Amino acid sequence: MGAMRHAQGGPPGLIHSFLAAVLLGCVPVGCQPIVYSVPAPATAPHNVLFIISDDLTATALSCYGSDVCQTPNIDSLAARGTRFTRAYCQATYCGPSRASFLSGYYPHAIELLNYTSPRPQIGARATWPEHFKQAGYRTARVSKIFHMGVPGGIEDGSDGADDPQSWTERFNSQGPEWKAAGEGETLEGNPDGTKPVMGGNTFVVVQAEGDDSLHSDAKTAAKAADLIGQMGDEPFFLAVGFVRPHVPFVAPASYFGPYDHGAMELPPKVSGDWEDIPLAGINYKTSVNMQMDGIRQKKAMAGYFASVAYMDAHVGKVLKALDDCGLRDKTIVIFTSDHGYHLGEHDFWAKVSLHEESTRVPLVISMPGKAPAVCDSLTELLDLYPTLASLCGLPVPERLQGIDIAAMLDDPSHEVRDAAFVVNGKGFSLRGRRWSFLQYGEDGSQGYELFDMQSDPKQFENLAEVPEHQAVMARMKKALQAKLAQVRNNDLDLAD
Repeated sequence: MGAMRHAQGGPPGLIHSFLAAVLLGCVPVGCQPIVYSVPAPATAPHNVLFIISDDLTATALSCYGSDVCQTPNIDSLAARGTRFTRAYCQATYCGPSRASFLSGYYPHAIELLNYTSPRPQIGARATWPEHFKQAGYRTARVSKIFHMGVPGGIEDGSDGADDPQSWTERFNSQGPEWKAAGEGETLEGNPDGTKPVMGGNTFVVVQAEGDDSLHSDAKTAAKAADLIGQMGDEPFFLAVGFVRPHVPFVAPASYFGPYDHGAMELPPKVSGDWEDIPLAGINYKTSVNMQMDGIRQKKAMAGYFASVAYMDAHVGKVLKALDDCGLRDKTIVIFTSDHGYHLGEHDFWAKVSLHEESTRVPLVISMPGKAPAVCDSLTELLDLYPTLASLCGLPVPERLQGIDIAAMLDDPSHEVRDAAFVVNGKGFSLRGRRWSFLQYGEDGSQGYELFDMQSDPKQFENLAEVPEHQAVMARMKKALQAKLAQVRNNDLDLAD
């Protein structure tokens, strides 16, 4: 049955070569590519430590160029690993993004664009951690890996949309979130500053009293360190989920010291910026509908950076445990986020949009024996499942829609993709080497955006209706339709 799927749609590597041809305008979309065999992975048994932050933009990390927010522990990991500069999520909000890279399928392939577990859609097929579990690894989850509501799930200590059969053990990390004692302020919908601190998925900042240990991420790091200490020679896949900097922006007051809101600089504004953005492309949270003036925008930025610094400190504690137990040289370490985040660019805030700040994610892979590197090749979070299976000498299921990028750890100029594919529930993005193409609605009826990322990396000038770029638009439309057809050609009703 797996052979049937490849005969219809082609293996992942070839599909992307075919997509490249469409992008270049030299292959009709209806053509069927030739099928090639997939090479067997090299054997290299290692442990896996997967660390994920929630709602983290790469631009907030000093190793990605931030000169304001300092992240020494993530920086140290990047300094000894491969830092990917063009890594993209497959959905710009938590639930479908996590379900995608954990299941090995694009969101539309499993028809999961909400916040539920992917298990009903993928059936008996193994998730990424489950694949390692079946190979004899001890697979443990600490806090948010599959979707989990923040702050609600953290306040309750509940499992969220977790997948129990992926893990040999799992642990949640409760925290007070917006109810933490300290100096707090609601920033959203509070133009006169009179609204009290309130819960929910809103922009709230709290400079909390007390030490780190009261909060979820500190508990997550402590449990992860404890588990690392128990592992010994047993192979493990340990997934560690930090919830900051997801709102509410809560961290001990000491982390706010370096981030005085008065010193924050908001992103540059362009007059009439929204005039060439389709209505469907205006983000769900903006400076306008959140009624955030300049001061509250700066407070949001400061709270975000303090939350990132707090999260980074606890990434450091997990990495220290790995070193203290003598396991760093036996363990592949991955750090990433489920999607990016807007901090006022285009007057957008939070996630969901298909603009670069929301689609691009930080990604660092540190593997023993591999030299540090910076890789500018296009990658997707979907590539993690096949890549880590390959690096650990496990079979790589042919059904997976990601691509093994292990070769990039030896040669950062190696490329497997010509475009990264991202969705947000109402639109689609193809991010190529030069062009960023956004389409709203499957037929484009809600509009398009096209940006030349070489001359306009901040995406201020939409070229979708410019006459001299209509040939590019035609190619990108064809490429998107080819990609959608490939994504949905998953044969999930068939056995492997």
